[in-house]
Amino acid sequence: MKGDGNFSGAGLFYVPVDHTGRQTSSEEEVKEIKMIVEGIFKNKLQWINRKGERNLITENDILIVAPCNLQVKALAKALLGFRIGTVDKFQGQEAPIVIYSVTCSSANDAPRGMGFLYSPNRLNVATSRALCMCILVGTKQIFEAECRSIEQMKWVNAFSRFRELAETIEI
Repeated sequence: MKGDGNFSGAGLFYVPVDHTGRQTSSEEEVKEIKMIVEGIFKNKLQWINRKGERNLITENDILIVAPCNLQVKALAKALLGFRIGTVDKFQGQEAPIVIYSVTCSSANDAPRGMGFLYSPNRLNVATSRALCMCILVGTKQIFEAECRSIEQMKWVNAFSRFRELAETIEI
C-alpha cells in the first residue's frame, strides 16, 4: 500500500476499541471502522496489483467482515456501497484490504461461546481474504480470555499471534 496516514505499507494492523458488554453488535467498532475507511480515502491509499499496476483504493477493494449478523447490518447501514458480511459470505473472495470487526467485548460476551468467536478457521478465512492489508478492530479484552482447556488456549493463541505480529494503530 502506498499513501499517507496510519495505514500505509502492507501486513497486519490492530485497532483497539474500548467497549464493554457488547455481544452481537458494537456501535463503537462501527464508528471506528467508518473512521478507518474515511482515512483510507482521505489519504488516497493506493495498492499495486499482481500486474504491477497502481490503483486508488475504492469501496470494492475493501472487505468488511464481522462474526455476527447484527454487526453486519450496523456496518452496512453506516458504510453504504461496501462489501460487508460474515466470514461465510466471503469464502473464496479476496480484496486488497480486509477489516475484521471482532464485535464482542470479551470472551465472556460471546453469545455462541468461545468456540465461535475464537474459531481459528473463522479468523483464518477472515484474514486470508486480504491481498495487502488486514485490520482487526476489537477490544484489548479479546486477548485476555480465560481458557479452561487446551483447545481454548489454541483458539485464543491465534488471536494473540495476530496481535503480536500486527502493528497497533490508535485512532
